[in-house]
Amino acid sequence: MKLIHLQRRKPRGVNRAYSVQSCYSANMPPIILDSRKLLAFSTLARVGSFTLAARELNLTQSAVSHAIKALEKDLEARLFERIGRKVTITAAGRQLLQHTHVILAEMQHARAGVAAFGD
Repeated sequence: MKLIHLQRRKPRGVNRAYSVQSCYSANMPPIILDSRKLLAFSTLARVGSFTLAARELNLTQSAVSHAIKALEKDLEARLFERIGRKVTITAAGRQLLQHTHVILAEMQHARAGVAAFGD
């Protein structure tokens, strides 16, 4: 008897980056963005230098670089153009930055709300 492997195809027009359904149908969990990577991204976008971002975050330059590369890999998008020692944010990066500001602000509000209850 011959076994045939059937592969599910994604419906036309479904964008992989925005479809949680497609992640589940492929038996893969959706990618959750790491808050530390988002903080490194937001800081780098603001200061425009890996060295200055690392200094502000009390991290090594290598740690900031790795966080940005991992975020770019997670999102499958280039977030910065690297020109010598300077970086400039790309269109994809600007889009993410809008969301990042909201996400980080909500995280601060959540922490403050829980802290109000004390121990």
